[in-house]
Amino acid sequence: MAAIRAGDGPAAVRAFTRATAADPGALALWRNLAHGHRLAGNDAGERAALDRALAIDRLDFGSQLRLAQLLQRRREEQAALVAWNNVRQLVDRQPGLSPQVEQELAAGLAYCDALRARMAASADAVLAAGKGQWGETEQRRITAFVDRALGRRSTYHNECAGLYYPFLPADEYFDRKHFPWLDELEANAAVIKAELESLLADPGDAIRPYVRMEEGSPPSEWSALDHSLDWGACFLWEYGQANLPVHERCPQTAALLDRLPLLRIPGRGPSAFFSILKPHSHIPPHTGVTNMRAIIHLALDIPEKCWFRVGGETREWVEGKAFAFDDTIDHEAMNGSDQRRAILILDAWNPHISEPERQAIIDYIAASDAALG
Repeated sequence: MAAIRAGDGPAAVRAFTRATAADPGALALWRNLAHGHRLAGNDAGERAALDRALAIDRLDFGSQLRLAQLLQRRREEQAALVAWNNVRQLVDRQPGLSPQVEQELAAGLAYCDALRARMAASADAVLAAGKGQWGETEQRRITAFVDRALGRRSTYHNECAGLYYPFLPADEYFDRKHFPWLDELEANAAVIKAELESLLADPGDAIRPYVRMEEGSPPSEWSALDHSLDWGACFLWEYGQANLPVHERCPQTAALLDRLPLLRIPGRGPSAFFSILKPHSHIPPHTGVTNMRAIIHLALDIPEKCWFRVGGETREWVEGKAFAFDDTIDHEAMNGSDQRRAILILDAWNPHISEPERQAIIDYIAASDAALG
């Protein structure tokens, strides 16, 4: 130890070599032997001693830190990135780190950030080169793969509050190719918007709070929207029941919905409604009831600072345009503007469910409902 304090690497190596031979199970001796080799400039000796220390305790913070620094010095960049990640995972178990160690950690993390920036630049060049060759499916999946590998996004899984259909892809947004009828929906966007604006000019009781919690419900992320028109809804269809007064006021929209291949299950679907989000209102992250459906958004009245996130991908609505997503994947919405945001929401079948499966689902639900009276 006196040799280490004096910076005499060779003397420290001789002393700790004798010590580890006498007590090979003492982790601290191997760590100090590595320190001696470091002072002596012997990278191979330091690595061998650190490997022996980590063979005793793989979670030893000091040894992992020194290994990361060694790999960084030797410019073994891929291995260094892995080693620094190991160090970062151990930090929370190390209360009261000294200022010197804190500085070493900060330097290591800055080094990792620089490596990831280089990796990201190379990856983005690959993505840019491939855009013209990939279809919608390939573009989204390849981009998500690269972003997840670089730590730029997370992936999410289905969380269903109700019926879960097994073995369906857990995809955040559905590819447009599955819904050719979105062209007809978008072609009628101006008509739908005009009927909505007429309705909003004199809504009566057609608009109601979307969130209506039962009395006695504990406080939650929904409390701010409970029985509030900050998020209002005007239903044309609700659980397979037509809202005829709204149909009468929005006849062209109602006629269009009758033509579209929506999710039609007696007592369950379709559901279709105008969703009105007031200025500076936030719909918190949540998941839906069943992955058997796809949710369609048609943007009608979209001010600036409005966005929608499903899983790891955030989009802005574009007036007159529609998209489809899986609402059993964590999602949220924000209107950060000073104006209202209005969209039409409707549900369709999950496109990965075949026609025989759809009929089996309908038959099962009907039989279950009949059995329960």
